[in-house]
Amino acid sequence: MSDSFRFNHHFLTSLIIIITTLKSVHTITTTNTEFVKSSCTFTTYPRLCFASLSTQASLIQTSPKLMAHAALNITLASAKSTSAMMVRLSNSRFKPREVSAMRDCVEVLGDTLEELRKSIGEMCELSGSNYEVYMSDIQTWVSAALTYENTCMDGFQGDDMNGKVKVLVRRRILVIAQLTSNALALINHFASIHG
Repeated sequence: MSDSFRFNHHFLTSLIIIITTLKSVHTITTTNTEFVKSSCTFTTYPRLCFASLSTQASLIQTSPKLMAHAALNITLASAKSTSAMMVRLSNSRFKPREVSAMRDCVEVLGDTLEELRKSIGEMCELSGSNYEVYMSDIQTWVSAALTYENTCMDGFQGDDMNGKVKVLVRRRILVIAQLTSNALALINHFASIHG
């Protein structure tokens, strides 16, 4: 009888520990997700912000710096995939003007990628003594990336462009521009908290 009691007591104690741990994990996950959601209110495109960053909540935790860093990484990944798509499209059979616009866009996206990579590298280097210089660089580079994306969309103006290609490219570039805008807003928010 006492062995049975000990087993039941041990089992119940283990069960309570497991339930408490699961509640704690759930609370942390909820807190991280709520942090992402509330941080996204500082952006121009909060729904896109939350959709793109909520899956990173456990990595971001409740850090504005990690939030800005994750936003930059997601923007970089989107710009890379769009650039690769544009390279494939530019090798297809389209009118010379369309191919030229796509190749120009690939070149401009290359500049965007470079600005985003530099920004991500600088985010890793932020420190007390060089914080303001690095933050200023990051804000400048991300703003420049946003300008490049707008330049890419300008190349697809006009009625003589293939409608489907124009819509596809503009949609993808628009998403990158919105992600970049959100990343810049999160960087600016982090800078205002830190500074």
